[in-house]
Amino acid sequence: MSTLRESISALLPQAIEIRHDLHTHPELGYQEHRTCGVVQARLANLGVEFKAGLAGGTGVLGWLPATAAAGSARTVALRADMDALPIVEQTGLPYQSSKPGVMHACGHDGHTTILLTAAEILRNQKDRPNNVLLLFQPAEEGGAGGQKLCAEGALRGQVIGKPVDVIFGLHGFPRAPVGHVATKDGALMAAASQFVIQVRGKGTHAAYPHFGIDPILVCAHILTALQSIVSRMIDPLESVVVTVGQIVAGVAHNVIPEAATMHGTLRTLSGATDDLAKRRIGEIVSNVAAGFGASASVEWVGAYPVTFNDPAATDEFRAVARKVVGESHVHEEAHPSMGGEDFSFYGLEVPASFFFLGLRPLDRDSYPNLHAPDFDFNDDAIATGVELMCELAVSQ
Repeated sequence: MSTLRESISALLPQAIEIRHDLHTHPELGYQEHRTCGVVQARLANLGVEFKAGLAGGTGVLGWLPATAAAGSARTVALRADMDALPIVEQTGLPYQSSKPGVMHACGHDGHTTILLTAAEILRNQKDRPNNVLLLFQPAEEGGAGGQKLCAEGALRGQVIGKPVDVIFGLHGFPRAPVGHVATKDGALMAAASQFVIQVRGKGTHAAYPHFGIDPILVCAHILTALQSIVSRMIDPLESVVVTVGQIVAGVAHNVIPEAATMHGTLRTLSGATDDLAKRRIGEIVSNVAAGFGASASVEWVGAYPVTFNDPAATDEFRAVARKVVGESHVHEEAHPSMGGEDFSFYGLEVPASFFFLGLRPLDRDSYPNLHAPDFDFNDDAIATGVELMCELAVSQ
């Protein structure tokens, strides 16, 4: 372990430089052309075999074969996501986003840096008992890049390397201190479905609302009624979130528009709850609109399954984590997060374990949350992330 930590320490300045560069040049899902170029250049420089142009064009898979007993060696996959978010950065950092309206507000720049650094260390190891598949994945933020990699056979050895036996992934976690990690067996993160509600009314002059049907008013009543799903239609012991994050309507202050559109997300932890909530959303949308003389429909445009941690794989992670950060720094999450993750698609194919990597500085009581304009992945967490990924790669 001391040799590994010395290697990480030597590479840390380079890793921070890579992370800051990626942070300055964020790219949205399926647009990560510069980012995947950085990944390919690093892997090529290291002499790591890779395949690019995957999952819509910007996905990259790297392959490190075992150094001995290749026929019997198992294959461990390590995953990092690369995309940014459509958020205006407000950190004021010297390396803040150079693209107005796009920033790494979820820390994927840190995830990519950790995996690239782990790849360099693993490439230079003389004794590598496992095959290692490195997944640099696009479009986690709603684009389901992980699903595309799975469909292309990334975990089945159909793109590069051999079939995967187990996969691990991490996510920066602002609520935990640096040097700490957290996870749990079973459901760790929620199923996430995206919906679009189209409301059609009748446009008219704002001064004469009785001549039209106001779709904005209809949206307001639908929005309120949707919250009754959580409070009155679902078992209080079940977890469900219904959030409308965007309403688009109108072109002028004095015109009642013809139509309005609502964009939102549904988060659940069980299939039965998911089915019930989706049915209720459809009923509320159509019936509330009809009550105002309008019409409305719901379209489901994407869904992530529950991120489910295989108990055996997660026990393997715990054993590695105890060795790396110490038993007192390995925590059990009491409840699943209602956030969604397309790492969930990998868990449908092979045993998978996902964990949270602490980001909060030790001298602070709080840290900016994920998806916030003042968030920045903490460079002090890189070394721990790299060490965990390296140890997971060689775990037996």
